[in-house]
Amino acid sequence: MIDIHSHILPGIDDGAQTMEETVEMAKTAVSEGIQTIIATPHHMNNSYRNAKSDILPLVDRVNEELKNQQIDLVVLPGQECRIYGEIIEDYLNGEILPLNIHSSYIFVEFPSNSVPRYTDRLFFDIQNEGLIPVIVHPERNAELISHPDKLYNLVKNGAATQITASSLTGHFGKNIQKFSKQLIEANLTHFIASDAHNTSSRTFNMSKALDEIEHTYGIDMVYYFTENADLLVEGKNIYKEIPEKVKKRKFLGIF
Repeated sequence: MIDIHSHILPGIDDGAQTMEETVEMAKTAVSEGIQTIIATPHHMNNSYRNAKSDILPLVDRVNEELKNQQIDLVVLPGQECRIYGEIIEDYLNGEILPLNIHSSYIFVEFPSNSVPRYTDRLFFDIQNEGLIPVIVHPERNAELISHPDKLYNLVKNGAATQITASSLTGHFGKNIQKFSKQLIEANLTHFIASDAHNTSSRTFNMSKALDEIEHTYGIDMVYYFTENADLLVEGKNIYKEIPEKVKKRKFLGIF
């Protein structure tokens, strides 16, 4: 299994704080069946700035430590970039890091309560550079919960999205769990990933989430998500179903 979103690198954001914590996270990942994980530290989110040049050598250090401790996990480089107007300029300057360096996929994080007005234009420009924006945890964004057609339009126009495993397992509450399933049913998401920060309050829950998907939607949906993670790491085109609008049935008082 491949986990494309994690905060496993030590001491650079709100994930693992020490190499010891990184090692513990790696052991937990392996116990869930994860063999490959992309380290995606926060970048430009008002608290942390982790450019490509900061991330690459730390990934090498972590892989060396895991090899020394005989932990069968490969860490690949990535970045969780908060949306801002100069993303393309900084990508061209070598500051923005696509997932696994050489792929065309870049993570884009929205503020938790809003979607900036310039998003549509910026995503258009990003795609004109040959990149594919992957919106991380849209199911936890208040504006998208209230106005899911905004996500539909972004996906219809070429963006991909990634849901957090813990959202599907109910860790963030029943509202977010239900919205996550609505996004799956409307073909508005393409990846399941952990967004793991530690081994306690924000752990992986990947195997549990995939069990939930298999129970609700069948094994083919599990294959859809796991194969898309493989394709992303390989830098290939992912599978996409035709997106649909989220049906505006009553959703725990939100719609």
